[in-house]
Amino acid sequence: MSSFPRPAMLDVTSLRRVRPWGGDLVDIAIDEGRITAITPAASDPIGIREFDGRGLLALPGLVNAHAHVDKSWWGLPWQSYGGEGSTEGRIRHEREQRDALGIPSLERSAFVLRELVRHGTTAIRTHVDVDTGVGLRGIEAVEEATAAYGGALDVQIVAFPQDGVLRRPGVLELLREAAGRDSVTAIGGLDPATIDRDPVGQIDALTALAADTGVGLDIHLHDPAELGAFQIELLVERTPRLGLGGRVNIAHGFAVAQLEPARRRDLLAAMGEAGVSLTTVAPLRLAQLPLAELDAAGVRLGLGTDGIRDLWSPFGTGDTLGIAWQYARAGGLVHDDDLLRVVRLATSAGAWAVGREVHDLVAGARADIVLVDAENPLDALVRQPERALVIAGGRALHVA
Repeated sequence: MSSFPRPAMLDVTSLRRVRPWGGDLVDIAIDEGRITAITPAASDPIGIREFDGRGLLALPGLVNAHAHVDKSWWGLPWQSYGGEGSTEGRIRHEREQRDALGIPSLERSAFVLRELVRHGTTAIRTHVDVDTGVGLRGIEAVEEATAAYGGALDVQIVAFPQDGVLRRPGVLELLREAAGRDSVTAIGGLDPATIDRDPVGQIDALTALAADTGVGLDIHLHDPAELGAFQIELLVERTPRLGLGGRVNIAHGFAVAQLEPARRRDLLAAMGEAGVSLTTVAPLRLAQLPLAELDAAGVRLGLGTDGIRDLWSPFGTGDTLGIAWQYARAGGLVHDDDLLRVVRLATSAGAWAVGREVHDLVAGARADIVLVDAENPLDALVRQPERALVIAGGRALHVA
């Protein structure tokens, strides 16, 4: 077994004098990893395994709905950007360079998880490459890195065929094998039209496999405008027919923001009815997914960090709240209600992405709590303060 610095953890029985969502001072009692009671702040001394929140703002742990924790070179010497800029070019460059960098590996995944935690993330949906070159080694590395947290950190894996599905014989069999692992909650896909050049074939194969194995489907779709919309329609048509409602997600989905308003309205209505969700990494050079229109259509949205200092891009810090800031700023969201909605996307409203009914600061919920020195959630969003304390599953994983 590889060696790497194990995360330090401390059980917490009570979080004292904090302001959930910027409200009044309360004490939050924790037992067996869950919030058991929230009561007005008491004046008695702080006890053993209790944390004094000192009046800080308390938010639910951040939910990273789209990460790639298996692919980062962070922690290694600086890697200069190389290769071609297209999706196909990035795939080719990654395949040429990853072995020399030890990607995937336990050490690389452990480093990324540590950074995500430091920024307040307590639940993660991560895509992990599965192909004929690495097999399931990336999944095994992420599983081992996650196991070091003893169940405190919630990491759910999407088995992701980054190099294509139909064009690479053996990948569908690997995805089926991956779907049988407890850590794998979904299988992935990638640009059925432009990567496999067979949108119906790839989507039929993946939706059938998801239905047969009982996992979800989380497919990367970068294709623009009508080409992308056509593939979304294929997914929407198959989702209810195969009993996949609530289990199909489209990552990126740039096409949605690029359609004419009436066309987008109809597509979003169909997605909402079918139970097809979206995740975004808030790309700066493209139009943002329209939050108000998604909400009106009942289409769930999640926020994610995407790759973090990997062979696709040197950018990324692992801060999901930073992605929320980027989404709000790039989308021109400035009103209080909109800013609060974006904070909720990164926290409580991201529950669906990790299979939770409730992810909030309420009795009965999992004790995933982040403290920041901010007046309210809006202030936390626009200022991005340091995370003072990160509790996951009732254990303190980071103390600033």
